[in-house]
Amino acid sequence: MKRIMINADDLGLNEHISRAIAEAFQKRLITDTTMMATGAFFDEALRLAVDDGFADRIGIHLNLTEGVPLTEAILNEARFVTDGRFNKRYTLSEPLTDSEEKAIEAELTAQVEKLRTAGIAITHADSHHHIHLGRYIAPVAMRVMKRFGIKKIRRSRDLIQLSPVDHMMEEVSREWLSAGFLMTDHFAYAVDITAHDIPENTEILVHPDYDRDGSLIDRRGVSDGYPVGNPFPGIALWDGIELSDYSRF
Repeated sequence: MKRIMINADDLGLNEHISRAIAEAFQKRLITDTTMMATGAFFDEALRLAVDDGFADRIGIHLNLTEGVPLTEAILNEARFVTDGRFNKRYTLSEPLTDSEEKAIEAELTAQVEKLRTAGIAITHADSHHHIHLGRYIAPVAMRVMKRFGIKKIRRSRDLIQLSPVDHMMEEVSREWLSAGFLMTDHFAYAVDITAHDIPENTEILVHPDYDRDGSLIDRRGVSDGYPVGNPFPGIALWDGIELSDYSRF
């Protein structure tokens, strides 16, 4: 029996994503989720998680690329923030200045503290746009994770033909492992695999959302202001697969 974990990113980012994640839990289509401390729907999503019984399946979704930061110092770092919002201008292979590094550490620390203060145990960690696998951000994220005792970290995507950026993230994944963190053997998007070739000990990433017709989908993008993607049912129904979760990993 193969064991896999299916993690839904972006809990708390907005209302429709958060409610889609709750529905996916109810239908046993996912095993875990990661929450954005900077999300505009954070408080409501937390209540939803408690009411629906998945508050013990929440990790942290570290964020430096979308929304409003929690701390002040990073507001002065133009490669990360414009007009008070994260801007996604920074690329993962760029070195950090001393002030950027200090500001990032303070911001990631505040994000972890927000979840902890809200009563979330934080089962594992990953990040928005994979920033924790950036060559220069990874050491900063490692310090923060070690400080809070968070040991389970998402590895790089590996079940596809790797691009140069993917190769860099694979190298950084090995650095996380050598530093004593725990990772699954494989990581994939749902579109990367089929029921027949999925390896043992794999985390599958999904982005639950609703399309313009209100159907639950695995979001792959936005068109005309509406999420678009693949129909969601199927993963949890495959024969020969046992769903695990990060609390048992």
